[in-house]
Amino acid sequence: MATAAEQWVLVEMVQALYEAPAYHLILEGILILWIIRLLFSKTYKLQERSDLTVKEKEELIEEWQPEPLVPPVSGDHPALNYNVVSGPPSHSIVVNGKKCVNFASFNFLGLLDDPRVKAAALVSLRKYGVGTCGPRGFYGTFDVHLDLEDRLAKFMQTEEAIIYSYGFATIASAIPAYSKRGDIVFVDRAACFAIQKGLQASRSDIQLFKHNDMADLERLLKEQEIEDQKNPRKARVTRRFIVVEGLYMNTGTICPLPELVKLKYRYKARIFLEESLSFGVLGEHGRGVTEHFGISIDDIDLISANMENSLASIGGFCCGRSFVIDHQRLSGQGYCFSASLPPLLAAAAIEALNIMEENPGIFSVLREKCKRIHKALQGISGLKVVGESFSPAFHLQLQESTGSREEDVKLLQEIVNHCMDRSIALTQARYLEREEECLPPPSIRVVVTVEQTDEELERAARTIKEVAQAVLL
Repeated sequence: MATAAEQWVLVEMVQALYEAPAYHLILEGILILWIIRLLFSKTYKLQERSDLTVKEKEELIEEWQPEPLVPPVSGDHPALNYNVVSGPPSHSIVVNGKKCVNFASFNFLGLLDDPRVKAAALVSLRKYGVGTCGPRGFYGTFDVHLDLEDRLAKFMQTEEAIIYSYGFATIASAIPAYSKRGDIVFVDRAACFAIQKGLQASRSDIQLFKHNDMADLERLLKEQEIEDQKNPRKARVTRRFIVVEGLYMNTGTICPLPELVKLKYRYKARIFLEESLSFGVLGEHGRGVTEHFGISIDDIDLISANMENSLASIGGFCCGRSFVIDHQRLSGQGYCFSASLPPLLAAAAIEALNIMEENPGIFSVLREKCKRIHKALQGISGLKVVGESFSPAFHLQLQESTGSREEDVKLLQEIVNHCMDRSIALTQARYLEREEECLPPPSIRVVVTVEQTDEELERAARTIKEVAQAVLL
């Protein structure tokens, strides 16, 4: 019975072969011949060459010069000739043995050397020791970490917060935790280096828009909307993000958050807001750019900030809805793989939050001091002030470049050195020039804190003007 069935199948195959179109048979024949050729052909051909003698080999080895492991760096590079600080970088700072008024450290609220903050850190040090020696998921979660996350969430009026042990890694870990290959990120060209590294790690499609130019951003969003209409199936699985800073580190300018929120809802995108400079600075209670503009915190999908400026500690945090934050506990690389924040620094940050909540007037004091020196620095010969009048970190750039970035840096450094000689500590803004997506022009960065007196602000502005006039004219 089985033999008869097999014969019948064979007959059907032969009949189908006769009935098949000629082009079909020709195509199958070509495919069969191609498979046979691939099976019997060599994958590569050995290059014929004559064997070298021992002497020739030795000569080649002697002539060979390996490529340098790193590019050559001049001995006078700033990274190799750093200033040495003795003591806390608070209101006064001792640099290379010289005492100066500090206009370089991001100690906005003057909490770095605050007795209450130091006392809280000391109590924690005696209780927990120095470090944690483990990530949060591996016996690195201490009760003080949970307390700090709860306090930050309540302060920012969000559902939940998550802390990182390194400020730079906060936004650099948060972005790739959500945005993946195939997603689209619209980012301001002036975004800081930490954002750039996060975008690079995400492997997403990056669309840069002109700094704070909402018309340019909307143009990109419209173009993407047209592309989505061409391929709706792909559009359904493509996520769109807008990444901006509250106060931009590289420019000292504020983002137009109300317009960004409108574009978010119009084009169905998500907003990530980096607030390292604006947290503890803007708003009646220091909650940042959302409070400054009166924008609901629920309109922002994720807020991140470091604790190394206003809180005078180390690390950073993200806050938002619980389901958004919980995802970082599984996917945030800086959270999952780095040792957790030392408990003494978490305790210091909690005490700093206590001071901020007890004294909300400190934020208006800071803004007034910013406006005072910003006004005093107007009209400097050869320099222009870049940044908002209420920003505690702004820039002084050359009005006219020499045409050489290296020469511009040398001129600005000469101004910094002369100001240091006159007991005013400033610094240039530093960048990894070969890795920056949009390299900012050279600048001197001026940082304002609540500890600086009106007399010191006037003296600093007067010193900068006199030195700039002597160096540039």
